[in-house]
Amino acid sequence: MTAPDRDRLLVLTPHPSGALPADVLRDMLGEDVFDEEKRAAFLRRVFLEGDPYTDLIYAVPGTRYLQAPWSRFAVDLNRDRFDTDDNGVVKLMDFDRRPLYPEGFTLTQGKREARLRRVWDAFDAGVSEELRGARLMIVGHSMASHGPKLGPDTGAPRPALTLMLGTEGEPTFPRGGWDALRAACAQAFAPVLTGEFNRVAVGDPWTTDTLSRNHHARTGIPAFGIEINVALYYGEWGVVRPGALRELNAAFGRFADAALGLVE
Repeated sequence: MTAPDRDRLLVLTPHPSGALPADVLRDMLGEDVFDEEKRAAFLRRVFLEGDPYTDLIYAVPGTRYLQAPWSRFAVDLNRDRFDTDDNGVVKLMDFDRRPLYPEGFTLTQGKREARLRRVWDAFDAGVSEELRGARLMIVGHSMASHGPKLGPDTGAPRPALTLMLGTEGEPTFPRGGWDALRAACAQAFAPVLTGEFNRVAVGDPWTTDTLSRNHHARTGIPAFGIEINVALYYGEWGVVRPGALRELNAAFGRFADAALGLVE
């Protein structure tokens, strides 16, 4: 079988960064921004509350690849631009409902719009450009092993892998290929699916990836999101199990080739 042309695949990682623009970091920390220990501890928290190490898991040689430069807590690129919910595009608290800003802080409309213009708009334009000539887009995420306080499944154990393909009425990946895609995912990741977390799901706990939905609607190019349970690579929270990232990257490479083959 001829190997698929990976240049026809665009992979996005919207949430791996633990970096914050200096003005945003100062808004969050105030004068503590100049305290090295407090600043480092806060940035570590921000990193771990994002999708840590997904840049390494999903970066496959030969594909088009676009990685967010800033933390999702500066701007969440997998939200609609005008999503004003507290878990929307600009968040005021983390997923455990802890404030990201000091008491009394107000994010003005002007500051909000400037941040969206610099971060959200720039990434959106980059995705549109990279999609020219592509045949498939995959958006790579990770998820907590159990539902957090801010989520649709608080406390519930999550699958090992979840594919977000849209809804029955509005699929972002061809509906007739869902079963084949799930089977290809299970086969590609089989070597790492051991122990408690071994289920490959479709639409659990989320059905739709916002980036996939928006860009599929604009272009008609098939797109979907994939969530990897952090339990597949953390021995304990924040400590990566030796070899796990390499194994997951190899598994995703196999899956990416199979997914691309389904739409070529």
